[in-house]
Amino acid sequence: MALPSEKLITINDRGARAATTFGSLSAGGANMVFIKKLTASSSSTLSFVDGASGVVLDNTYKEYLFTFKNIHPSVDDREFEFNLSIDGGSNYNVTKTTTRFSAYHGEDAGLGVLEYTAGEDLAQSTAFQGFQDNYGGGADECGAGQFTLFNPSSTTFAKHFISRTTNYHSSSLAIDCYLAGYANTTSAVDAIRFQFTEGTIEAGDICLYGIL
Repeated sequence: MALPSEKLITINDRGARAATTFGSLSAGGANMVFIKKLTASSSSTLSFVDGASGVVLDNTYKEYLFTFKNIHPSVDDREFEFNLSIDGGSNYNVTKTTTRFSAYHGEDAGLGVLEYTAGEDLAQSTAFQGFQDNYGGGADECGAGQFTLFNPSSTTFAKHFISRTTNYHSSSLAIDCYLAGYANTTSAVDAIRFQFTEGTIEAGDICLYGIL
């Protein structure tokens, strides 16, 4: 099921044959433009900082989409998390209020649960916010998903975000996690950092897109 923020783009056979580049896709006047891809290799963090290494995270776009693919931790049973910066990445400590709920199901068909994950949300906190519970660290275990940050360059409003992610839980569970919230600042957000609560991001890609 598509989230309200998602834009679905369809390319028919004739359009695909005629395309010369996929750097930008359009549907009904809404453009999705690839900006930057970061690939982890035993990386302690992956950060997107406006103006650094080709990253755009300013008023060029009103909506920014991050996609996660094959995010694999070095340490079992840890959370994948993020924080925001308003000073070009010098500090990742923006005040946030969030809410999160998850669905679980086990490989043994057990633990079919849909729950609000109390204690995984934030209330006016500068701490890192977790996307998902307890990543598995096994060789074939990883996570994926997407995260949307709305109008980060605004100096008038709070900055909203929403995500949907899935991961291979360390207890052999499939988890479907929904997160939403806002950064309670009227300063422009110009950087974002992704990391695990412990260890490194052993492998995986994070891609950034701008949406007009």
